[in-house]
Amino acid sequence: MSFRYIGSKARVVEAIMENIGPPDGGVFVDAFSGTGAVAGAASRAGWPVHVNDHLFSSAIMSYARVMSSTQAGFVNVGGYHGAIEKLNSAKPRPGFIWKEYSPASSAHCGIERMYFTEQNARKIDGVRSLIAEMVGGNLIGDVEEKILLADLLLAANRFANTAGTYGCFLSKWQRQSLETIFLTPRKIPDSLPDAKMSHCDVLDVPCSEEDTVYLDPPYTKRQYAAYYHILETIALGDEPTVEGVCGIRPWQHIASDYCYKVRAASALEQLVAQIPARRIFLSYSTEGHVPLPVLDEAFRGLGDVVVHHLDAIGRYRPNRAASEAGSEVSEVLFFIEKPVAENREAA
Repeated sequence: MSFRYIGSKARVVEAIMENIGPPDGGVFVDAFSGTGAVAGAASRAGWPVHVNDHLFSSAIMSYARVMSSTQAGFVNVGGYHGAIEKLNSAKPRPGFIWKEYSPASSAHCGIERMYFTEQNARKIDGVRSLIAEMVGGNLIGDVEEKILLADLLLAANRFANTAGTYGCFLSKWQRQSLETIFLTPRKIPDSLPDAKMSHCDVLDVPCSEEDTVYLDPPYTKRQYAAYYHILETIALGDEPTVEGVCGIRPWQHIASDYCYKVRAASALEQLVAQIPARRIFLSYSTEGHVPLPVLDEAFRGLGDVVVHHLDAIGRYRPNRAASEAGSEVSEVLFFIEKPVAENREAA
């Protein structure tokens, strides 16, 4: 799956899994799952997986990566490939994405939002509507719906006229954004371990002491809810009141404390302290708000800590100027092993 996503662990996922190791009897909880690179690797390694993200769009993209054909047979729509063919043949319609995120927006707000061509925006609306019709007609179940929504999100992202996020659109049409949008079928394995999905605040994700929790929190000021707002709207299928040149949906109610420099350190310490699981892995980088030594000291007050230094990777580069001035950042993986609950209480 090709998806430019801030903080993606696609380039270091193998190193992460080498340090996490094979299944040990609990569930692998990916609590900030993003697009599911780590959750997918854990599932392939044999872990039963629980994916979670505060953004519904991210949660379903992750969930789709840990589903197999035994959970999603698409029997009422001619199989998975039959479902994709139906969606690619969906009749375009002038819906919310066309109204707000194509040049059609100029008719009602005076701003020509160039996220998608009018043709592609109508196609997105048509596909989203058809998925809803399939659900309403009991042709597809919950898992199948999420897989198809994830496929639509990948297609929308591939043909969007952006530099990788949706905080703004480009002023000139890029070549790929002028092409006709279509959904590409993914490879769905025949079988995978059990998987669950939640869409909630990280502190509300259910887990037990025996589980292994992987945390990949935001490192910088970039708020994912604002940067990926259009994908969230497509996933939810709602019609929020949007504002400004970029038409961003309301997001402040789910703003992340980890994105604020003055709050990040205490928020991360409290997060690790409150998670019931004993084995916690947390990804961070030298680009993050909190210096690595500060995190190290905070976590050592909660249990035994091992710091794994992973590969240096290129800094996220949204445009050519940033690419030319770009530099590398170092990724680390903290492993915090807490004492058993009764020992913690005795201490």
